[in-house]
Amino acid sequence: MKLADLLEPLDYHELTGDAATEISSLTCNSRQVRPGSLFFALPGVTADGHDYIAAAVEAGAAAVLLEDPSKAPSEIPWVRVADGRSAMAQLAAFFYGNPTSTLPLIGITGTNGKTTTTYLIEAILAAAGIPSAVLGTISYRFGDQRIEASHTTPESLELQSIFRTLADAGAKGFVMEVSSHALEQRRVDGCQFDVGIFTNLTRDHLDYHSTMEAYLSSKLRLFTELLRPTPEKPARKAVINLDDGYGAIIAAQAACPVITFGIQQGDVRTSDASFSVSGITATVFTPAGRFSFSSPLLGRFNLSNILAAISAGVALDLPLAAIKQGIEHHSTVPGRVERVINDHNVTVLVDYAHTGDALENILSTVKQLGPPRLITVFGCGGDRDPGKRPVMGRIAAEFSDLAIATSDNPRTEDPLLILSQIKEGILPLGIKEYSQEELEEGFREKGFIMLENRRDAIKLASRVARAGDLILIAGKGHEDYQIIGRTKHHFDDREEVAKAFEERSR
Repeated sequence: MKLADLLEPLDYHELTGDAATEISSLTCNSRQVRPGSLFFALPGVTADGHDYIAAAVEAGAAAVLLEDPSKAPSEIPWVRVADGRSAMAQLAAFFYGNPTSTLPLIGITGTNGKTTTTYLIEAILAAAGIPSAVLGTISYRFGDQRIEASHTTPESLELQSIFRTLADAGAKGFVMEVSSHALEQRRVDGCQFDVGIFTNLTRDHLDYHSTMEAYLSSKLRLFTELLRPTPEKPARKAVINLDDGYGAIIAAQAACPVITFGIQQGDVRTSDASFSVSGITATVFTPAGRFSFSSPLLGRFNLSNILAAISAGVALDLPLAAIKQGIEHHSTVPGRVERVINDHNVTVLVDYAHTGDALENILSTVKQLGPPRLITVFGCGGDRDPGKRPVMGRIAAEFSDLAIATSDNPRTEDPLLILSQIKEGILPLGIKEYSQEELEEGFREKGFIMLENRRDAIKLASRVARAGDLILIAGKGHEDYQIIGRTKHHFDDREEVAKAFEERSR
């Protein structure tokens, strides 16, 4: 593709050099430049792409897109823009043939519930005869095609390439998680959404956004900027959770028609909801009619996820029969309230809950199932918002008969420092702090323990649990690794607890 043709959809400031230069690939990483590449020189938090222009030229870059003309190369053409990231997203979509322009794209943003909601919508679309690809925290996948997830929402160049690959594989629609980082960094600016969904907003990622106001502002971009009706997609809709305090704020600012949902309020709402160890039953009312359903998913928070998915189906004008079938046929999401079977009659659940709100949701849900004792294994990630650590400690200790605080992904932080900050939230409760030696004899009164090694923490939980007890292992869910320092080690909570119960059986 000639540079001039590639730049067709872009409002740029300046083009210097031969506009007929052939462009064969796009990259923002100077180490990935090859002859014919257009190199995007992007300002970053820790590095500035402008400093790598010379390396890109030496590697054979055909042209450079930049923001700072003082760093422009003399050897090859260059293009100046106001916002390099937005320009890169738009050009990536154009380069890969705008794969989302003719296929439905549903984007889900919010702190919690994104992954489960994508799986539910995937099932609804399948029931409606629209086989769809899913891009999110766990993986990017369609049918037998599976691409390991680098981020919840990948960088725009990777994202548009994935869309193209999955569309070529036969996907007739896309369902994707849209992170606040992706919205802030304009990774999805080249995406043409049909439906945008807001699940909820609770404390998370404040190490990046600093304030809840900034966090909200990043989420708002999906609804105020990226859902504006266009000639290609004139019927865009926003789906908003009114049960969340931020929902009304987002609904009031949305640039397209809004469908609201809530457990007892909104355009899509329920009555006669019932929760048990077998799942959820409810009657749902929608602008298109009403129906009753049964779902094997657990808890009130999953009812909210179900309503979000139903609302997306309504926004896409899908038949209610297909919506009902998709909800009822969907059973599990990896690492989301996932059961691990054992021979000791102990209910073991592994869940991704890694924020205070998510942890409280899952703990309140399993507490209602009435286990004799509830044992929670949890931790907090390093190099992330430290403010949520005492909050999560308090919540885990309040709801649990035994809270075992341990390492999550400590990354470059001292695990013992993280545990001390978790402990700050537990101490005001005045409950007993156990030693490992004491717990080897079991426990009779409510308490907690700080145990740095996650494998040891999981083993301890399996040893002290009695028949009928429930163990929740929270924080990592589907992840099959643990990051210690800068090294990623294989570690899967599901594998570890299964091994622990096998050892107990010997």
